[in-house]
Amino acid sequence: MRILEICPFSAGICGVWARVKQESLELSKKGHEVHIFSSDIEKGTNKKVDSFEELEGINIFRFKTTSSLISKNVKYWFEHKYLPIKSKARKKLEDFNPDVIITHLLHPHSANIERLIPYLKKKKPSLKIFIVTHAPFNVKRKFPLNIATKFWRKFSTLRMNKFTKVIAITKWEIPYLLNLGISKEKIKYVPNGIPEEFFSQKKSKEKNKILFLGRIAPVKNLELLFSVAKEFPNIDFSIVGASEKDYLKKLNLTKSSNVTIYPPIYNLKEKINLIDEHKIFVLPSKREAMPQSLIEAMSREKIVISSNTDGGKEIVQNNENGFLFKKGNKEDLRNKIQKVLDLKNYEILKIQKNAKNSVERFKWSNLIKDLEQIIK
Repeated sequence: MRILEICPFSAGICGVWARVKQESLELSKKGHEVHIFSSDIEKGTNKKVDSFEELEGINIFRFKTTSSLISKNVKYWFEHKYLPIKSKARKKLEDFNPDVIITHLLHPHSANIERLIPYLKKKKPSLKIFIVTHAPFNVKRKFPLNIATKFWRKFSTLRMNKFTKVIAITKWEIPYLLNLGISKEKIKYVPNGIPEEFFSQKKSKEKNKILFLGRIAPVKNLELLFSVAKEFPNIDFSIVGASEKDYLKKLNLTKSSNVTIYPPIYNLKEKINLIDEHKIFVLPSKREAMPQSLIEAMSREKIVISSNTDGGKEIVQNNENGFLFKKGNKEDLRNKIQKVLDLKNYEILKIQKNAKNSVERFKWSNLIKDLEQIIK
């Protein structure tokens, strides 16, 4: 099949992009011809990226971006009233003539795809178009964006039944989708996955260190982790990821001598080695849909401590395969770290085993079979 994946970003550290990239690679391995369309900016930094890239047989096309007047996080590049009637992305879509389109995120570009469905299916009645929602329902926005988002979602998602299927990445978001008027029969569940290497790569030596791995952005609430780090002066804390400049400056004003900030790691083997070097993985986020870094750490048998976000609670069973703490609660996070440090060896081994076993289901080698069944 010719498969088109559409994603707001195709560069940088981003959970949505991680899903699209690995999903596309797995579909390509299965013999499908895969193209990716996205904007020309890098997630987290807003740097401009190349308009074309070939990635292990996958063609990535990136299009000139127009910013929204309402939010700097919304970038128009597919179809918009401020762009020509037939944009370069739309023309490229028609030239590719896909059998399947998978668009990611409840986002203006996905709504624009939805508006094109009647036109596209008239040209190719067999075309199937799917949307992967990426669980945006726990995002709290400031005025007036919260009002605009509420109305946009209400009127745009009511038309989502036009898609062949709506794919949820978490179970907790399914009730939200039903409440939006999406029929139960339309909804399928395919979570984000991780490559086989997370389960098969040889382990490197572990040290008594604590790791955060992900975007260095306000939503991750890293100032909380920095504050707690000061209470464990004999333990090294590693913060690894792409940084939003203003937020990084703020963190650098508060960090203690036992906290080191590192740039992102893109090489998979090096990333796994980095996780292996640390005993504890902490995710202090204010919100998470389905935290990719959490399941990666658990696959390497790390002791994980996550804030009790919707995504964190779906993956971590407190005291069984990891630990949960109350969002934003410094004392609770400190107590959980101390609890892990005080665990006996047999307790550590039990939690490590449970952690790895609980995320085996997220192997892409398993998930791609489910996705193929849905889109075929």
